Amino acid sequence: MIEFWELIKESVRTLKLNKMRTGLAILGIVIGIGSVIALISIGQSSQKSVTDRIASLGTNLITISPNYQRSGVVRSSSVQQTLTLADATALEEAQLSAVSAVSPEYSGRLQVVAGDNNANLSVYGAKAAYSTIHNIQISGGRFITDSDYNSNAHVAVLGPTAVEDLYGSSDYNCIGETIRIGGQTFTIIGISVAKGSSSSSSSADEAIYVPLSTAQKQLFGVSYLTSIAVESVDSDVIIRAQNQVGYFLLARHKISDPSKADFRIRSSEEMLETASSVTGTFTALLSGVAAISLVVGGIGIMNIMLVTVTERTREIGLRKALGAKRKTIIAQFLTESVILTFIGGILGIIIGVATSYGYAKINSSAFTISISSVLLAFLVSVGIGIIFGWYPSRKAASLQPIEALRYE
Repeated sequence: MIEFWELIKESVRTLKLNKMRTGLAILGIVIGIGSVIALISIGQSSQKSVTDRIASLGTNLITISPNYQRSGVVRSSSVQQTLTLADATALEEAQLSAVSAVSPEYSGRLQVVAGDNNANLSVYGAKAAYSTIHNIQISGGRFITDSDYNSNAHVAVLGPTAVEDLYGSSDYNCIGETIRIGGQTFTIIGISVAKGSSSSSSSADEAIYVPLSTAQKQLFGVSYLTSIAVESVDSDVIIRAQNQVGYFLLARHKISDPSKADFRIRSSEEMLETASSVTGTFTALLSGVAAISLVVGGIGIMNIMLVTVTERTREIGLRKALGAKRKTIIAQFLTESVILTFIGGILGIIIGVATSYGYAKINSSAFTISISSVLLAFLVSVGIGIIFGWYPSRKAASLQPIEALRYE
């Protein structure tokens, strides 16, 4: 044990003799370890953020949207008219065993004016079931009711971002005030709770909800739907609910071949799996790129150790002439290499965690650190010290005493 601590002290003393060289060697490992930890953490944070946002739409959500595979013609989504209110009504009346609720929907963008402010916002035509299926919480006022739908009422529920766009602050209480949507006057009856962006296309927070009947007949002048949302009884039967809905609509649309369906069905589970797969692949790619810097740092340490061996050739020869064993010389240089990567690993972990925390704070996202990734990164750094320090150590131990003493 005494010999071990003497070896450590001697290695530290030697490394201190050339602080600049030692610092540069450590820097390569710091950058490598810090990058790996930070990128893995940021990737996991992004993955959690995406899955949380998708889950906020509804855990048992099934979305039916138009599809033109039946005709084999690719068309713009703005003219797809294969889903109708009658389809949604038929789904409700069918009372499928795995389905608990159905929400017919129409969405589009319109110019919205409030006083001197105006913005182009997403307008959703909805019925009462929309808030339940999509997990819309109301912070003030109320949501659309069946009475609003039946009477073609000019009422609207605003998301917090829409409130900020129109009134300058998301905290502004605009309930009871009027706005103009597509040139028509609407009274604000409620404000929804912030949910965050749920997809790359639009945000539930910037949405304005109006009765579906009003949206179809008076704002957009259409008779079709952009989607139908269905809620399964629970998450265990979501696949059965998909099958029931799919076969029901195929029969209703008189389509015998499912591959030619004029609609498509996606569940929240599928969206979660897709998002997790994409973000997981992206994280792995970034981590792989960061890991390259670890190898570069290891090569840097090996080069520096080789230079050290050359500079200390006479010292090595003298020690061997005085009886130093081969394994002692190897242990000396290997210890110096491991100390470099050990210190670099510790500093890299600190910097990686700090970077991840800063990213989470700046982007208001979840701060996620994988203990396994930290331990793995640290063990890899020590392993790099052993692997890349082995060759210089062997080279030093292989020097012949007489040749080393004669070296200038």
